[in-house]
Amino acid sequence: MASVLNISAYLFTRIDDPAALRPVLRARAVDAELKGTILLAEEGINLFLAGDADAVRGFVDALRAEPRFADLTTKESWSADQPFGRMLVKVKREIIRMDHPTIRPEAGRAPSVAPVTLRRWLDQGHDDAGREVVMLDTRNAFEVDYGTFHGALDWRLDRFTEFPDAATAGRADLEGKTVVSFCTGGIRCEKAALYLDELGVPALQLEGGILGYFEHVGADHWTGECFVFDEREALTPELLPR
Repeated sequence: MASVLNISAYLFTRIDDPAALRPVLRARAVDAELKGTILLAEEGINLFLAGDADAVRGFVDALRAEPRFADLTTKESWSADQPFGRMLVKVKREIIRMDHPTIRPEAGRAPSVAPVTLRRWLDQGHDDAGREVVMLDTRNAFEVDYGTFHGALDWRLDRFTEFPDAATAGRADLEGKTVVSFCTGGIRCEKAALYLDELGVPALQLEGGILGYFEHVGADHWTGECFVFDEREALTPELLPR
């Protein structure tokens, strides 16, 4: 029976005191018997947690009680066992490393497309303005190999820090089209969309990432599974462990 609630969440929001916040969040998580990873940086928070459902949701509710985290949204899935071995809270320079300091999502989000709208575009073969839709996978190559959208553009990245150079080299494949960047939960594709806009190629991010698409749409236009960074390894479009 799948009784362990797993959540992933991120929010680009200004955190002036990530080092001071670290022990506070770790103590809360340990007291709630949660396991997983929380990353903190001045640009925001990124977390993966698992445990008793009430405990996980209570932890998130306590975070949202702080104005800077009020807009935090989570993606939920279930497992029979705890997929994490311990509880880690780390302070980083970026919650997702891009090494491109002009990209600051906490100052303004990239425009997004909802999963249901994206499915309609993919069904009809174009967006509502009649433009070709290009799905751009911003994940690492080994993740893409587990599964991706039909016909998605894959630049075979070894790490996300390679994305800016790959985007510059592949710009011609994107110009004049509706570009939808996507990733597991939304964090990488949000930075990717902002970088593409800086490059002069307007782009959208898939709201909620692949996991959000699975939740609202399912398997339509998708082949395979979605790699996740815990002991479950990958999730099906039904959000179940492989």
